[in-house]
Amino acid sequence: MILRLSILLVTLCIVSLTIGAQQLVWIDVLNGSKDAWLTLTASRLPRLIALILTGIGLAISGVILQHIVRNKFVEPATSGGLDAAKLGLLISLTMLPGASTSSKMLFAMLFCLAASLLFIFIINRIEFKNTVLIPVLGLMYGSVLSSIAEFYAYKNNMLQSMQGWLLGDFSKVVQEHYELIYIILPVIILAYLYAHRFTVLGMGEEMASSLGLGYASTAAIGLILVAVTVAATVITVGSIPFVGLVIPNLVALKYGEKLSRTLPIVALGGACLLILCDILGRLIIYPFEVPIGLTAGGIGGVMFLILILRGIK
Repeated sequence: MILRLSILLVTLCIVSLTIGAQQLVWIDVLNGSKDAWLTLTASRLPRLIALILTGIGLAISGVILQHIVRNKFVEPATSGGLDAAKLGLLISLTMLPGASTSSKMLFAMLFCLAASLLFIFIINRIEFKNTVLIPVLGLMYGSVLSSIAEFYAYKNNMLQSMQGWLLGDFSKVVQEHYELIYIILPVIILAYLYAHRFTVLGMGEEMASSLGLGYASTAAIGLILVAVTVAATVITVGSIPFVGLVIPNLVALKYGEKLSRTLPIVALGGACLLILCDILGRLIIYPFEVPIGLTAGGIGGVMFLILILRGIK
């Protein structure tokens, strides 16, 4: 499966590099044309790298959250993490308008982390008869955070611009304006190193403790990895829902729950899905683009509904 996904990823990458308002002729690239190389290195490659890292990061974030919460319908978009990161970013823009990008990311990360901890606290205080109710609660929780963020933006005359730059969109990704996304690389490495521990974490606190795992510290590491990924994604390209929900579930259905074995498949699947959504968004009204937040939300939302109707346990 890894080989097939790798071939699919390479194919999608080639297609992604080819599509765009500015025609890219490969023979010109091979002949060393300055215009062709400028298009390739300043726009197409940065966009492709950002797509791959964002897709991998969001898919891995989803699977980590699902093991921490022990619910397959949870991901940053259904646990309030994305909306909290948006709120944190807005507050950093108004309170510290001259702050660096890393400072803004720190705000977004802290808000995402706090929102995730509060979400876990809430669901641990409620007895659910149906596990589907947990993401429903998460969507309501995220809606409250989103409403607060929009009211905050409205009070500070930022509502219109906020809706533009917080909707997932890779069209603005160009050289020297996306490098923050590389912070997802160490997150991916750490997630793989901790894969076995996250698998044990998903067995529950009692089982994990009996196997000698530090439950609280491992859960905290997982939440920090998720918060860093979500914050970097929101600042660089905006919010993109459902990638972290759909891919881990599809992989778990076929290959099980052992993360040390399935994490590479989850990562490749996340990258492929996001590039596919981006290609569709660039072709629907070519030469203009539909933001990837809309295509990923549409495709992911339909797959989310199918997973709920199938009653994944």
